[in-house]
Amino acid sequence: MAEIESSAGPDTGTPVDRLTNARLLSLDRVPIRTRESGVTLSGWQLSIESDEGKGAIVLVEAPASKSWYRGDGLFLGWSPDDLRAAYELLRPRAETGAFEIQQLG
Repeated sequence: MAEIESSAGPDTGTPVDRLTNARLLSLDRVPIRTRESGVTLSGWQLSIESDEGKGAIVLVEAPASKSWYRGDGLFLGWSPDDLRAAYELLRPRAETGAFEIQQLG
């Protein structure tokens, strides 16, 4: 995946402000195993590189609409709220415009 510059500016007061030149490297679907569950869960791993180093934020999707974030590398030790905010700011966005219905025939 192409590197994308973070749109967070210095005055936004977001957790991403701790990072210099934060760039998205990839967003991958990954299998997740937990001690509490006998099944494999799914998650989205957002890999980031910045001047401070590399890290990843994993959005774990569990049954019953329970989801949580886990930080690795650079994001290890971040609070759940900071991980959520950073994930939302750094995840890729669709480049398409408004919803359009195709005219067929």
